[in-house]
Amino acid sequence: MEPILIVGSGLAAYTLAKEFRKRDAATPLMLITADDGAFYSKPNLSNALSAGKTAAALAAASAEKMAADFNLKVLSHTRVTALDTRTQRVRLNNIGTDNDEVHYHKLVLALGADPIAHGLGGDAANQVLAVNDLNDYTRFRAALAAQVVAGRRRVTVLGGGLIGCEFANDLTNAGYAVSVVHLGDWPLERLLPVEAGKRLADSLAALGVDWHFGRSAQRVEQARDGLHVMLDNGDVIAADVVLSAIGLRPRTQLAQAAGIPVNRGIVVDRYLETGAANVFALGDCVEVEGANLPYVQPLMIQARALAATLTGEKTAVVYPPMPVMVKTPAHPVAVLPPQPGATGGWQVDCSDTGICALHLDETGRLQGFALTGTETSRRLALAKELALA
Repeated sequence: MEPILIVGSGLAAYTLAKEFRKRDAATPLMLITADDGAFYSKPNLSNALSAGKTAAALAAASAEKMAADFNLKVLSHTRVTALDTRTQRVRLNNIGTDNDEVHYHKLVLALGADPIAHGLGGDAANQVLAVNDLNDYTRFRAALAAQVVAGRRRVTVLGGGLIGCEFANDLTNAGYAVSVVHLGDWPLERLLPVEAGKRLADSLAALGVDWHFGRSAQRVEQARDGLHVMLDNGDVIAADVVLSAIGLRPRTQLAQAAGIPVNRGIVVDRYLETGAANVFALGDCVEVEGANLPYVQPLMIQARALAATLTGEKTAVVYPPMPVMVKTPAHPVAVLPPQPGATGGWQVDCSDTGICALHLDETGRLQGFALTGTETSRRLALAKELALA
């Protein structure tokens, strides 16, 4: 029997394998990955530095252990270069066997997402780093360590969204001098009302984060004292390491080249089926009925539903209210934004220890929330209220 083939080795891919094996111990299952296939949780990359964790420490299990634990065949350091959905084959590069193609019974794309290109000019633009996997994290740690040896600890973070804020908090806790360049007027402005965003900004500033709101970086130049980050208003930030955290873009190229519909992500229905027969997708690369949700809880829900579908129990993805926790211990944030197009507005209550912002419609019905500081303890109760609304 041809295998169920999973392309990718991130949290989505391995969670699907684990959930599938709970239901089916025998059907051949193959996983193909361009890296070494080690299992780790990508969200941990943004708060591992201050804990002193290396990439090896973040890897919970090797590909070999995952293969043994879940009865998988794992092809590591192998890239899928093309899909043929008509003959149900994938073309491979550097497979290390006698074949360069693999046939599949069902195909699952768990491709993840790539950092958005920073588009910066300057003779040091190629030194700008991004952290999207364990290899990136290793390079980032090495770059920081090389500067520390020279007595330099200045890091500029490009982007004040979720990942940028988490890295800023982690870096300051690890003893680095951090500047953040953010195009918005407050951090996480797409998720938080201004009061909550400014409270987060103030808390990080109290740790030493130097904010540059309403600004964008244009160039990175080599300088005698390190790097110079040139902003759109002419300001210059002196840095030793520059980290781009301006966002991620779902990996859709492989699907698109095969004629599978894509939009912001690979387009799937509630059963995670793509526009090609026997081809499914999940995780950061997908757009489920118009929504791309690059967070852990949606991924876990998708994996459980797809495992059921692949074992003969067709199961739709149904999302409960899912608050997102931002890992900023300087001032924790929990947010569940209202649905796109929601009417109404924010009702904000502030205290010395946190902010509770409720998004209410014209009748007072709860549509979403943003909580900071001690108010984050209310997130589960508010999520239950939303589920009953």
